[in-house]
Amino acid sequence: MTDPDEREVLTWELFGLAARELAQEVADSGYRPDIILSIARGGLFVAGALGYALDVKNLHVMNVEFYTGVGERLALPVMLPPVPNVVDLSGQKVLVADDVADTGATLKLVRDFCGEYVADVRCAVVYEKPQSEVRCEYVWRRTPLWINFPWSTQPPVVPNASVLDA
Repeated sequence: MTDPDEREVLTWELFGLAARELAQEVADSGYRPDIILSIARGGLFVAGALGYALDVKNLHVMNVEFYTGVGERLALPVMLPPVPNVVDLSGQKVLVADDVADTGATLKLVRDFCGEYVADVRCAVVYEKPQSEVRCEYVWRRTPLWINFPWSTQPPVVPNASVLDA
């Protein structure tokens, strides 16, 4: 059994290595995506790094809310606007990029959303957890631990104005 306080810690420097190794894994498989579909917010970093490493300039963003805090999440992931236009994805080879496949619910939602329109859809994540219902084609590391990402470990510099107005 793992210690609940034990964490996987990803630094910015280690993220650079992880992203490059993840891109190499995609390249070595022979997969050449036409589009990288980022799951915001954590997937934005991954998609950008993969886009440069794989020389893919066509990046799209899908906003999905699921986690509301450490170990806290909504009952189901929710797509937030703007939702990508399926016409833009039609017939393309799509690489879905995210930081982690935890439960896999977010990745499943996105993969299923574009799956019927695209030629091929595959998933690339920095981390995959054992309980994920989606087994990603490209994974840098597998861990059962909570992950401290360099982009989300620190609190916001400015509180979210929409939360303050509520």
